[in-house]
Amino acid sequence: MRGAAVGVIVAVDGPAGSGKSSVSRAAAAALGYDFLDTGAAYRALAWRVLEQGADPEDATAVERALDGFAFESAGDPAERWVRVDGVDVTDAIRTPSVTAAVSGIARVPAVRTRLNDGFRARLAAAEPGVVAEGRDITTVVAPHADVRVLLTASPEVRAARRAKELPDEDRSAVARSMAERDAKDSRVVDFLEAAEGVTTLDSTDLDFDGTVDALVALVRQTADVEQVR
Repeated sequence: MRGAAVGVIVAVDGPAGSGKSSVSRAAAAALGYDFLDTGAAYRALAWRVLEQGADPEDATAVERALDGFAFESAGDPAERWVRVDGVDVTDAIRTPSVTAAVSGIARVPAVRTRLNDGFRARLAAAEPGVVAEGRDITTVVAPHADVRVLLTASPEVRAARRAKELPDEDRSAVARSMAERDAKDSRVVDFLEAAEGVTTLDSTDLDFDGTVDALVALVRQTADVEQVR
């Protein structure tokens, strides 16, 4: 049992470039659910560490950055905003410097404990449901979610999709960066293989809309959701 939560919880994990954020957001909108991007919280903390002039690989400095850390993000999938200590960092947390710092931040146990507690509180309060995506969401944050999905695609397809998002970056460089990030993150949690009870959704041969439709259909089937838009 997953406790006192009333709303349907959909947890989506997957490797870099799998589209889990954009697909999860669109699925949440289609279902009339809230959306939770857990990766944004890690990025927000990474931004705070860098703003403080600290080393994101220094666990002690990262733990200090947790003091007074106030993170907020939009629950409505139609809105896109992230705030740290009341400051809008929606664009700032997507910069290359923040992206490079995230893996180091995520490896600090105190960070994962603090942020995971916050994620669980938001999941428990969401009605009629929430689609949450991010690292270890299906195994650590919400292992008893109604629907747990590993969204993946072939490395070549994932690299091509990410390259489209970064038109100014060399495609081979994007592929290397993704592989390096997955390698670093996999030291903390296994998101490349579906855990027991987690459904794999391979979008290699699906376009964006097809992937969203597949996820929505899976939610409706698995969670027996009747009241969806």
